[in-house]
Amino acid sequence: MLIHVPHAGTHIPAAVRQAIVLSDEDLATEIDRMTDWHTDLIAASAQLISEPSRRASSFTNHLSRLVVDPERFTDETEVMRIVGMGAVYTKTSDGRPLRNPAPSHEAHLLESYFHPYAEALADMVDEIIASVGHCTIIDLHSYPRSALPYELDHTARRPEICLGTDPFHTPGWLTAAAREAFAGYEVDENTPFAGTYVPLRRYGTDQRVTSVMVEIRRDLYLADVTQPIDRNVRRLTESMARLVESSSVS
Repeated sequence: MLIHVPHAGTHIPAAVRQAIVLSDEDLATEIDRMTDWHTDLIAASAQLISEPSRRASSFTNHLSRLVVDPERFTDETEVMRIVGMGAVYTKTSDGRPLRNPAPSHEAHLLESYFHPYAEALADMVDEIIASVGHCTIIDLHSYPRSALPYELDHTARRPEICLGTDPFHTPGWLTAAAREAFAGYEVDENTPFAGTYVPLRRYGTDQRVTSVMVEIRRDLYLADVTQPIDRNVRRLTESMARLVESSSVS
């Protein structure tokens, strides 16, 4: 069992910052908008309260997704490239230039940050499979109540909990376990975001890797852009722990 937290990080290395064209104030605003605030805390807390025999490993990205987005494809198949938000973002969430779209700079960021991250995560999945014979990934995110300008579908439903599934890697038992774990919340599947993370070396070929994405609507646990509501975080943490425990024994 592995909890993946790809978008909780806020750090941007100085060398990467130099190529970003936003002012410090505008960059701080963009980080606020695009960060899945406190999903790392929810993941870590869920691990602590889970039964010891069923605890998950975790893999957390401590860099901002404005450095690279580890959940994007790096080639032309990535649909978010049309809004400048492929693996290396060239546009902000509201369509302004983020960095100059130089192919050499994109290649450098992919080589320095994207590929090492993807390889390390894939290696961890390999280790779990070698140890127990399978690996379930919970891909943990959050999203705002109202659609940001970059989103491709502004009419999609935005439930309290969005479960992202994959036809090959998300079996029915895992979807059912996620729904049961978040009972009491409004839950829907693949809206406003769809799919879930699986390392490319096993994507579409190895059903020993199962995966479900959990997207938490931010107004459930944030008082403002970044400030958590402790009691609501605790409730979400308990739901995550239930999902970890139920998925670990299936």
